[in-house]
Amino acid sequence: MDSQPKPVRVRIAPSPTGPIHLGNVHTALFNWLFARQRGGSFVLRFEDTDRARSEQRWEEVMYGELAWLGLDWDEAPDRGGPHAPYRQSERLELYRAWAQRLLSAGAAYECYCSVDDIEAERQAAAAAGQPYQYARKCRNLAPERRAELRVSVGEPAVRFAIPEDRIVKVQDLVRGEIEFATATMGDPIIVRPNGMPLYNFAVVVDDLTMHISHVLRGEGHISNTPLQVLMYEALGEPLPVFGHFGHITGPGGAKMSKRRGEGYIGHYREMGILPEAMLNYLALLAWTPGGDREILSPGEVLAEFAIERVSASPSQFDLPKLLWVNGNHIRRLSVAEFAARCLPYLEGAGLIEAGQSEVDEALRRQVEGACAMEQPRVETLAQIVPAVAYLFRRDIAYNAQAIKLVEGPGVHDDLALARRRFAAVPEWEIEVLERAGGELLSELGKSARAVYQPIRAAVTGRTASPPLFDVLYWLGREWSLERLERVASGGELPLAAAEPEEHRG
Repeated sequence: MDSQPKPVRVRIAPSPTGPIHLGNVHTALFNWLFARQRGGSFVLRFEDTDRARSEQRWEEVMYGELAWLGLDWDEAPDRGGPHAPYRQSERLELYRAWAQRLLSAGAAYECYCSVDDIEAERQAAAAAGQPYQYARKCRNLAPERRAELRVSVGEPAVRFAIPEDRIVKVQDLVRGEIEFATATMGDPIIVRPNGMPLYNFAVVVDDLTMHISHVLRGEGHISNTPLQVLMYEALGEPLPVFGHFGHITGPGGAKMSKRRGEGYIGHYREMGILPEAMLNYLALLAWTPGGDREILSPGEVLAEFAIERVSASPSQFDLPKLLWVNGNHIRRLSVAEFAARCLPYLEGAGLIEAGQSEVDEALRRQVEGACAMEQPRVETLAQIVPAVAYLFRRDIAYNAQAIKLVEGPGVHDDLALARRRFAAVPEWEIEVLERAGGELLSELGKSARAVYQPIRAAVTGRTASPPLFDVLYWLGREWSLERLERVASGGELPLAAAEPEEHRG
């Protein structure tokens, strides 16, 4: 159980140098869940001291992706808050003041070593087959010598003085007690000569001044923890509670790449993953709910999340599992909600005109009908486009299997008869079409498969589809009869570039 009496305050602090990585989103989710369960605050700040690569447009992207997932924040650059500013680039004076506190306490010192000096040390360590550790040449300089170097060299860097022969112990919420020996730690630079703070120092100052109570993050930050703990101690400030959960890997334990899209959450939004399904799946990475359930609503995740059940082991991102989770969430939607979610994809593909379904009631019903047929079958929203394109494009192409099927012996005659039967129905309704189909089977004396499969291929261009008479109904009388006539006439059929079925999971 948490022993800290102070209010729960957690944070996520990405660098706005590109799209937000899936690992950052995972960290944000766990922090958000932890804060919301405890009535605490979730802070979003930006580590933008890499001025050459940081851009405000990436901040906007991050806001958008977190909001899409359903995560809200209490303090941030876009919202303000009692501990503003929330960009590191706007807090430089604050870092200077806290660095001076460390210098005054003797916990840090000015370093005048040049880049060449450090490189020579690195090469010497490499030649000796030893890990590099700064030789601490400037740690115990006399005041007079420091004054001389300031004149001859200029502004120094600031290094933190690592205590010697210490064992740093950290009680980790996820991993239990972790120990670090300071003998393996060199004195790190915490402020560059140009006044720019380095990560470990800036994050300590930010967490201290923003009163962060819990630092919950991925295991990649474990190595940063002892240095941060030592800085808190040197400043005489209380420690936050640390917790490091297992990171997310790609297949085979490989690092997930933003360049290939797999590490960018926007990639999954664009492919049609529902935000509630993404939240559900990300929560399952390094956390398990009670029982054997895997499909949970955001409200259920929030109610049941427990930091005690968060795993320290890495979790492999499994795209087929995500698609399975997404498919389950799709099936939970009402038909109207599913159609509304699919609409931007249908409009984006040019299958229907943007906004047309809002004013055309028949089209709106057709969109809902098409989506209802595919809702039990698709695993992403984007899959709706190839799945129903034949319903919204007058001219369609045919896959190789469909062409082979409709060119079989006697099929053209059967299709011609089917066209006449369907053309004669008084009302274009599913039940009426089913009766006409039954009469067709009796007249031909063939099995349903032998008759219906060529009809399906003729009107859809494929060999797999939802129930045939549902397809005919939503395709409509005119286009259904037109396609049956075209195929029955024996003309050459355009070949599809790709199998529509390949778009399904």
